[in-house]
Amino acid sequence: MYRRFRKTRKAIEDAVLETERDERPEPADDKHEHESPLDAHNRQYVEQLHEVPVYRDLERNHRFLEVLFQDCSDIVLRPFQIEGSREALAVFVDGLIDTAEVNRSLKGMMIDEGESGLVTTLAFESVPACQIADVDNYGDLLLSVLGGDTGVFIEGNAKALLLGLRGGSTRSIAEPETEAVVRGPREGFIEHLRTNTAMLRRKLKTPNLKMKSMVVGRHTNTNVVVAFLEGIVDPATVEEVIGRIQKIQIDGVLESGYIEELIQDSTYSPFPQVQYSERPDTVAASLLEGRVAIFVDGTPFVLIAPTTFWQLLQANEDYYERFQMATLIRWLRYVFLILAMLMPSLYIAISTFHQSMLPTTLLLSVAAARETIPFPAVVEAFIMEVAFEALREAGVRLPKTVGQAVSILGALVVGQAAVQAGIVSAPMVIIVSITGIASFTIPRYNAAITFRMLRFPLMILASIFGMYGILIGVMFILGHMANLRSFGIPYLSPTGPLSANDLRDVIIRAPWTEMSKRPSFLDIQDARRAGEAMVKDVDRGKGQKGQDIPHPSEEEEPDT
Repeated sequence: MYRRFRKTRKAIEDAVLETERDERPEPADDKHEHESPLDAHNRQYVEQLHEVPVYRDLERNHRFLEVLFQDCSDIVLRPFQIEGSREALAVFVDGLIDTAEVNRSLKGMMIDEGESGLVTTLAFESVPACQIADVDNYGDLLLSVLGGDTGVFIEGNAKALLLGLRGGSTRSIAEPETEAVVRGPREGFIEHLRTNTAMLRRKLKTPNLKMKSMVVGRHTNTNVVVAFLEGIVDPATVEEVIGRIQKIQIDGVLESGYIEELIQDSTYSPFPQVQYSERPDTVAASLLEGRVAIFVDGTPFVLIAPTTFWQLLQANEDYYERFQMATLIRWLRYVFLILAMLMPSLYIAISTFHQSMLPTTLLLSVAAARETIPFPAVVEAFIMEVAFEALREAGVRLPKTVGQAVSILGALVVGQAAVQAGIVSAPMVIIVSITGIASFTIPRYNAAITFRMLRFPLMILASIFGMYGILIGVMFILGHMANLRSFGIPYLSPTGPLSANDLRDVIIRAPWTEMSKRPSFLDIQDARRAGEAMVKDVDRGKGQKGQDIPHPSEEEEPDT
């Protein structure tokens, strides 16, 4: 890489020296033209080009760009002339711009009278583009051009125009596959950053929705936007999120998972400390609670921080259905969460050490099924669990047309064949199947993976110490979760430390009239999200019964 940049520097030096032979002496009072660019051109990253100025001489800028983008076939350098006056140069990336809009903007400059030839004059009078800015250095210029903007140089100007004429092909908005719902919006984020922020803005039509932009990745120069609701979120949380992102020093960010892993509090914890979502309504609801969203260009997954454990067990559909149904579904998730993590361990411990816990009939049935099995219960469980995980992974990676069929047939065939061959027992197949189904009830994929991982060390502890081993493992997991923080927020909030009012949206899903305040553990600025008058009116009337609404008597005929 060093040899390559030495070669690039030598080529730039030759081009600049050749240009300087022909150009006139520059004014002595222009500090940009006084500076020698030869030492500044040896830059490995785009961010290091902020020190290189935009030159007044158009030919000098043209040669610099030609050498800088050597062997870049997608970079277009388009010279043109402002009628009757000055030479100009447009630079853009083919495939990232709206060709029709670029042609229209360049045409507007070409027919300009060209009396002044100033960048500011052209920006106001001749360019029919909505987003226009000017820059005086190559760092800002290249970040925008490589992101899809069009740069325009004009002879005699030490600044370049940036036209926001981005285009190109993007994926259409569709329902997210990872967070499908029965009731709720059917739109999901895509890989285009500005489309995603626009979808959020459509949900939150308020000037308090702030979006701070930054660039991460020395080679990818990925655009990142931190979104929050001013007046609700704790300013210290916003500063902490922005500060952690700004400290990231990495070659590239290709997905939001890079940033998630680099900004989380505990790197080696298996529990996710940052939530991600493809749904605009989920992100909007999180911002309304006082959290911060992190958009990353090139991915539909938006990060949400801070995150608590109970938040990972809640689905956005919980708030679209009636609270009774949402409460029952949450209880179901909690039960199956315990089964997903502990069921194989309990089977191993009971069948190996605590057979007296089973009824006699069930114990005889299990003993008869395991009579011909050559492996102990823990080995039998590991064989089936690993096979099930392999089938699940294969079903995800295969094409959709065959993935589901292969996973279902594979589970049936392998399970039946293993039982008939005497490798595993029929009760173990039932246990593993129920465990797999239970893991699918967890709404968040990263949380489900965590409990699938913790299942294996608990199985080892159960095979060594029985029920005592399971108890030790669970206590260790709970202790670890109690020590976790997500941007300063305890991971088990609001159960640890206990906040009784916030339990209305954890143990149960209370009706909206009972959740008039935002979660208190987030240290938000505006705690109330529902008007006091509405809550008092509902409490006074014990619900909106409509008893004060006049209805025509059945005996009276309605007016025609």
